[in-house]
Amino acid sequence: MNETMKIIFGLVGGLAIFIYGMNMMSECLQKAAGEKMKKILALLTKNPILGVLAGALTTAVLQSSSATTVMTIGFVSAGLMSLPQAISIILGANIGTTMTAQIIAFKITDYIYLFIFAGFLISFISKKEKVKNIGQTIFAFGLLFLGIETMGDVMKPLASSAFFVNMIGKVSHIPILGVCVGAVMTLVVQSSSATIAVLQNFAAQAGPDGVTSIIGLTGAIPILLGDNIGTTITAVLASIGQPKDARRTAFAHCVFNISGAILFLFLVKPYAALIQFISPKGNEIDVISRQIANAHTGFNLVMTLIWIPLIPLMVKIVMKLVPDGKEMGTKALENPKYLDNKLIAQPAAALQLVAKEVMYCAKLVDEMIGKLQSGNGKIDKENAGIVEEKAKILQKLYASINDYFAALYSGGVLTEEQASQSAGMQSILCDIDRIGQLTREIMETVAKQNKGKHKYSKEALKELKKAMEQIQMIYGSCIRAISGDVDMDIKELMRQKEDIMQLDEKMRKNHIARVGKGKCDSKLTIPFNDVLHNIDRIGNSCVNLVEVAKENVTMQAFFAED
Repeated sequence: MNETMKIIFGLVGGLAIFIYGMNMMSECLQKAAGEKMKKILALLTKNPILGVLAGALTTAVLQSSSATTVMTIGFVSAGLMSLPQAISIILGANIGTTMTAQIIAFKITDYIYLFIFAGFLISFISKKEKVKNIGQTIFAFGLLFLGIETMGDVMKPLASSAFFVNMIGKVSHIPILGVCVGAVMTLVVQSSSATIAVLQNFAAQAGPDGVTSIIGLTGAIPILLGDNIGTTITAVLASIGQPKDARRTAFAHCVFNISGAILFLFLVKPYAALIQFISPKGNEIDVISRQIANAHTGFNLVMTLIWIPLIPLMVKIVMKLVPDGKEMGTKALENPKYLDNKLIAQPAAALQLVAKEVMYCAKLVDEMIGKLQSGNGKIDKENAGIVEEKAKILQKLYASINDYFAALYSGGVLTEEQASQSAGMQSILCDIDRIGQLTREIMETVAKQNKGKHKYSKEALKELKKAMEQIQMIYGSCIRAISGDVDMDIKELMRQKEDIMQLDEKMRKNHIARVGKGKCDSKLTIPFNDVLHNIDRIGNSCVNLVEVAKENVTMQAFFAED
């Protein structure tokens, strides 16, 4: 194999090990700190400073600004986050992503295999999930540096290539060309952290004089600026088909990085001098990796400080870029309102969206029951149509949510605690769907008899209305209980269920009495009993919801703490 092929294979292989290690570390960190993610996200308030902090901390945990950006776009799309809040998160994400470059700048070459062995040993021996995840994180950390070391080794011969040195010289002296190179690299690799790692390793190679860097800090900074532009493509791709505010969030990411690149492109030499002044001193090839890391951090800190007070201006800019008008890609009512498949890899965020979707289903069922008990028990054509339509929407949402759960389970991203909570939420969803379908059956039965030859008496309709009012009351209480309302009295809910059972028995007796007196047709007995049976089944499902709430499996568990 000739030298060129060795370099290409070594560079590609080292990059693959680096990206695999970084992704593995990100996944394991999420599992180890899954619950901490909620607290980090809870920092999100109307205060943009805290929003920036939340974005920086979340990215530091996820080890990917793209992941944080995609998550933010998902929240905006679901209506859980406003555009100004999302922009503050994006600003923080750009700071958080610089942590990878700072870590890479540490020289731990002699300890790479120790990290790999220690991580493997911990994850192999431990039986506890959290400890195992920590071990896998350490193992992935070692792989990350192994990839960097591999890339560094194969790059060394490039420093002696006259052709390559000449080509790099052109990039170093034409900043705009460096920006283009950096942007293209990141577009191809889809990871700014990976391309900056390559840049750090390449810059650490000595030039022809054997002392100075082959590219130098002034040559590296434009490539670094291009990396920041290239990483915005992930956000843009994630926003395709999303509501306009989600697309605006992606464009805010672009505006931040592109405006910064343009500004710093005119300040390359003075900025390089400043970074060299504040960074450790020594031979250039020994300290340039740290200088690049500091330049990366400095760029994002300066641009964040510039844009924080200008967030209202950023909002105006992106609203001009994505104007109001006919919404493209608006989700139909039967499609999930909150779920976002792009967040499957971030379970803490994904489960928040699932919880919102389940509560949306609960609201649909409450509206169905409300339509059923209006009008003194009579089901007019309009209300019957509304109940039928909402029942169809509910069925489709039920299937979509279960598919989403399946994707979470099959992805292997859930911790044991999250998996247990998810099972409880699936149980809640199942009972909500059952109540919705039983409500539709009651509507169909009553509507059919109202149209037929034999009709219910006024007394029967009045009793049905009263029963449905009680059902709506206990159902509403159950939904508040599973929403995390600590003031809900579980014993009181159980008593309300007993009241429904007693009313059911009383209605059966009253119907028999009316039949005996000729006030009600005996042919209505079977459909009337079917209605009562379904009311009783709704009561049982409400009891199931109460039991789940008693076990502290509430939707509040999936939301960030206030």
